[in-house]
Amino acid sequence: MRVVMFGYQTWGHRTLKALLDSEHDVVMVVTHPKSEHAYEKIWSDSVAELAEDHGVPVVIRNRPDDEELFQQLKEADPDVIVANNWRTWIPPRIYGLPRHGTLNIHDSLLPKYAGFSPLIWALINGEPEVGVTAHMMDEVLDAGDIVDQRAVAVEPTDTATDLFHKTVGLIAPVTIGALARIAAGDTEFTKQDRSRATFFHKRSEEDIRINWDWPAEVLERLVRAQSAPYPAAFTFHRGRRLEILAAVVSAGRYGGTPGRIFYREGEGVVVVAGADARTGHNHGLAITRVRTEDGRELAATDYFTSMGGYLTSRP
Repeated sequence: MRVVMFGYQTWGHRTLKALLDSEHDVVMVVTHPKSEHAYEKIWSDSVAELAEDHGVPVVIRNRPDDEELFQQLKEADPDVIVANNWRTWIPPRIYGLPRHGTLNIHDSLLPKYAGFSPLIWALINGEPEVGVTAHMMDEVLDAGDIVDQRAVAVEPTDTATDLFHKTVGLIAPVTIGALARIAAGDTEFTKQDRSRATFFHKRSEEDIRINWDWPAEVLERLVRAQSAPYPAAFTFHRGRRLEILAAVVSAGRYGGTPGRIFYREGEGVVVVAGADARTGHNHGLAITRVRTEDGRELAATDYFTSMGGYLTSRP
């Protein structure tokens, strides 16, 4: 099939590589210009460079809604558009142009976690598995019929970085598997159950700020979700920003005021967290590694030289 690719960053790069390695003919690539946004500089393999290396025409756009691009797409005469990590709305006259429509590749198990940063949100929320979905694009974001979907388990110590590497490995089989169904003339795909749909927004500074009223289990997942190269979860100690790089849920139960620096446990320093609403239990977050405002990375037991005082959500 003749394929036009819409994509950006590493997700788009892996999708394009899968297409170039397949039997399909990539006739055009549309990608975004480079961005200085903190999250968009992460996993930023260039789709444009990969396409150019293979002699595929490249068009750069922030939004795919101009007449010039529409005419270029008509001339490319695609059987299908494949989109992965395209960051802006694709209008109906674009996604409906190819003979077989537009296939979107999304890094979640739709209908759950439509929208942005699905791996991070899924990890914070304690999901047992994550995955990749190929679905037909329609007028509702990430809501079209599912063509192919594959999952991987979330292990107890997985970080968002681990989950990225697990799911990026699913891109090729999901994409090529979905295209095989389309090429074979299959049109009976799986409707999404909209009663199970969830939608999440882009991550921001407020989303990585630690709230010590949250249970330790949630805070521990937040720390893992904000693993390098993502911005680290942070708190404040004596008015200075302190990033929490590694932590575990305490073995013991520690009551008292959330945020209180309370006790040394093993290789960690326990900070009191909020009670779990389900169990009523109050564990601490045992912090093992931190980074200071001046960029020093330290074992928590070296940073917290004495117990007492508080970690706070604001300076």
